Amino acid sequence: MRVADEPLVLLPVIVIGEYRYGLLSSRERVEREARFEGFCRACRLLSIDEETAGHYAVVRHRLRLAGAPIPENDIWIAALCLQHGQKILSNDRHFDQVQGVTRIGW
Repeated sequence: MRVADEPLVLLPVIVIGEYRYGLLSSRERVEREARFEGFCRACRLLSIDEETAGHYAVVRHRLRLAGAPIPENDIWIAALCLQHGQKILSNDRHFDQVQGVTRIGW
């Protein structure tokens, strides 16, 4: 159940893949998988579509021209944030190089 003034968490499908990849090497895999499943159910999933691909192309092109590449998956995450007009919650400062994206550190 979601409280009206509680923020809605939007979760890019790419983040799910990266987290699941990390779980494969975790000694606490079963416990963490269960917690992560609960977390995912409380979020709205952001999937990649044709519009996302357009944002991805622009972001990747601009980063290449600026000589400022970032990890491939993070380009997709940035593209989803641009598409949906959302900020990125991350400590990865390379998101600051993406034009139009606002990063919130923690």
